[in-house]
Amino acid sequence: MVKTGQRAARTSVWLEDKTRRGTRGGGQPSGLDRERITSATVRLLDAEGLAKFSMRRLAAELNVTAMSVYWYVDTKDDLLELALDSVFGELALPGLESEADWRDDLRTLARGYRALLVRHPWMSPLAGTYLNIGPNNTAFARVVHRVIRSTGLPPRGIAAAISAVFQFVYGFGTIEGHFNARSNAVGMTPDEYFQHAMSEVNRAPETTELVRQSEDIMAARGGDTVQEMWERDFDFALDLLVAGIEAMVKREGG
Repeated sequence: MVKTGQRAARTSVWLEDKTRRGTRGGGQPSGLDRERITSATVRLLDAEGLAKFSMRRLAAELNVTAMSVYWYVDTKDDLLELALDSVFGELALPGLESEADWRDDLRTLARGYRALLVRHPWMSPLAGTYLNIGPNNTAFARVVHRVIRSTGLPPRGIAAAISAVFQFVYGFGTIEGHFNARSNAVGMTPDEYFQHAMSEVNRAPETTELVRQSEDIMAARGGDTVQEMWERDFDFALDLLVAGIEAMVKREGG
């Protein structure tokens, strides 16, 4: 029940009978459909970022009026939620017939989710804004649950294991994606931007000592490029999580 003075909480475009079209008046615009609008939204978000996105900008991209877009979606939130679920459809999910070990399936899911976050850095804030119950994200969640259940962990550990793996991936992919976006925004490659950032850090007295103390860690990371460092760090961290699940299964008698 909504109290006086309170706004009704938004639920989801998938729960508010908006999955077919918007509810604003007027006839259906020719040459448009929800799939085309959603695809254009994803392209704009990839190219310009979330902060610059607007319904007016989208309408210009589609060469239609803003009201034409509103025939299919009632609000900007609805459209962003549709775009978020749309990119989850890019994931290659292990099927029920997969004969791979759970470790391999888990690595496939983790790497795919990370790549998605890096490819679409605008996903990160939206994933924490909406319910994420569209068909593509729901399909991803089902496979994640199935794979984690197959580890042998007891039911009380399933949710924690999912959080440990995929919240790690979310954080890693978010940082990597935003780092690449910042590099691109200033016209640098990731390697150039990394060298620039490190030179600035080395100039600051309060961080110089921290850098010196971390020299052995940086040297041990290996790799000639930022991308190679990302890959090695991610793979090692994922191996740590897999080893942790294996250890917990043994401890719990699985």
